[in-house]
Amino acid sequence: MRTATAELFLGGLFLLLTLTPAQPGCMLPLAAADWTRFRGPNGSGISPDADRLPTTWSPTENVLWKVELPGPGASSPIVVGRRVFVTCWSGYGIDRGHPGDFTDLRRHLVCVDAESGNIRWSKAVAAVLPETTYGSMLAEHGYASHTPVSDGQRVYAFFGKTGVIAFDLQGEQVWRTSVGENIEPRAWGSAASPILFGSIVIVPAFAESGSLLGLDAETGRILWRQAGGGLQGTWGTPVLVTVNDERTDLAIGIPGEIRGFDPRTGDLRWYCAAMPTDAICSSVVTDYGVVFAVAGRQGGAIAVYAGGSGDVLESHRLWTTRQTNRIGTPLVHEGRLFFVSRGMVNCLVARSGAVIFAAPLAAEGEEPGPRGNQGAVPRKPLRFGSGVGFGGDYSSPVLGDGKLFYVSRSGSTYVFKPGNTYEPLAVNRVTANREEFVATPAISNGRIFIRSNRHLYGIGLSAAAVDPPPAEDSPD
Repeated sequence: MRTATAELFLGGLFLLLTLTPAQPGCMLPLAAADWTRFRGPNGSGISPDADRLPTTWSPTENVLWKVELPGPGASSPIVVGRRVFVTCWSGYGIDRGHPGDFTDLRRHLVCVDAESGNIRWSKAVAAVLPETTYGSMLAEHGYASHTPVSDGQRVYAFFGKTGVIAFDLQGEQVWRTSVGENIEPRAWGSAASPILFGSIVIVPAFAESGSLLGLDAETGRILWRQAGGGLQGTWGTPVLVTVNDERTDLAIGIPGEIRGFDPRTGDLRWYCAAMPTDAICSSVVTDYGVVFAVAGRQGGAIAVYAGGSGDVLESHRLWTTRQTNRIGTPLVHEGRLFFVSRGMVNCLVARSGAVIFAAPLAAEGEEPGPRGNQGAVPRKPLRFGSGVGFGGDYSSPVLGDGKLFYVSRSGSTYVFKPGNTYEPLAVNRVTANREEFVATPAISNGRIFIRSNRHLYGIGLSAAAVDPPPAEDSPD
């Protein structure tokens, strides 16, 4: 009988020998260290940055700066060169008891200097009304949950019913396109993030119009619209899967299926029955031409090869299991599939779905503060603003410098090794104050960027911990 470790070795060997590594579709030139969309390069959550990252930090160690944001938000930061971009909302829905006036609702795109933490510019956009009323599940994430995307020339911000808006890097609006004005039937709001395929901005407007759209990056013109049934009930972000030199698939998990589209035309290429659920909040991830999903309120995980045609259940499905997950997106690294759900870090063999380990992130009833269990933070359900809050974690793990980082809703960042056993390295906090952390971190140029409902934090090795630069030549 094969063990999970044996499965891992054999599976990794199989993947390396038989599959072509997936790469993003044709992108405009960007620095290798840039983190330009939700979960970085092609949504992998893995930073190619070779710079060292801190293992430990606290409010007085390795937190290089923090900046107060115009309002809360659940979107993740992205990084283009020295610019960090993040979205927020203000004016309405900050306090559940007194949500305010809908007409005051604004979305913000904020540009922060990655080195200093100073705000370079901030643009506010009035909301298209009516919007989903603040409360219930919407209060878990709010009105700024879509992570923007950038091609290095413009930043494309998706503001739900208010539309997709392109800004240049100086903050000037270039174009604006409506992608639907429906109100999501469950009143859960909107959250899926746009991505780029070459000069096409792909927008998952599932809540707004039950559709997936491709927009021209230069003009905002709608190039194609895929409005096939079943797209509603989806809050995940798609990924691009390179099948071969001539074909790239756009893959996404929807209730009951994984689907693959042509990113150039929006045409459906293939589909595979998957998690039996009426809502998918997690995003899919890809590696070696395989699409992985661990999602669904009723649980379920699947791995399916991209590149098929029509119903690929029998021909391309690699495995299925009954693993459970809610919001966070998994991460694939060196033949292992990692995801965090309900306070547990899980590791599966990517080739087979076999369990390598499942371990609790913290002792029951508490989350460790900095330096182990000293200064423990009570694990009580938090509320976004003053929303209802069920205390569930929303963020996803990311990897850089050979370490996995995972931020809980209460703000504890767990650092652990991506191996065959759960090897915790540290549990850190950026603040002793009570803030809520829903977003997934970004990694770029030796720094980790974490946002809460109040601040954006820049984390990196402090001057004392970084190797000093070489001395300058003497003028003599």
